[in-house]
Amino acid sequence: MKKERLMKVLLAPHISEKSTTVADANQQFVFKVVPDANKVEIKKAVELMFDVKVDSVQVSNVKGKQKRFGQRNGRRADWKKAYVKLQPGQDLDFMGA
Repeated sequence: MKKERLMKVLLAPHISEKSTTVADANQQFVFKVVPDANKVEIKKAVELMFDVKVDSVQVSNVKGKQKRFGQRNGRRADWKKAYVKLQPGQDLDFMGA
């Protein structure tokens, strides 16, 4: 895999109450990823960008919600998230300190 592709796979960390609970309990971190990414690409991208060892990756497709914009009905975009479990002794630092 090309390094340029791996740098574009991860879009952002997904911070929510559920992802914080998962991070504390199971040493997992949640990321928004590009819709066409697979588990191998996600694993290599996390290892490249954060210099950690990944144990496993679980992927979930999230359907966009139906919303109203004034009188018009609309729909938010579908997106993909990845639950990345790190090997014991590894940790991610999003602050970079």
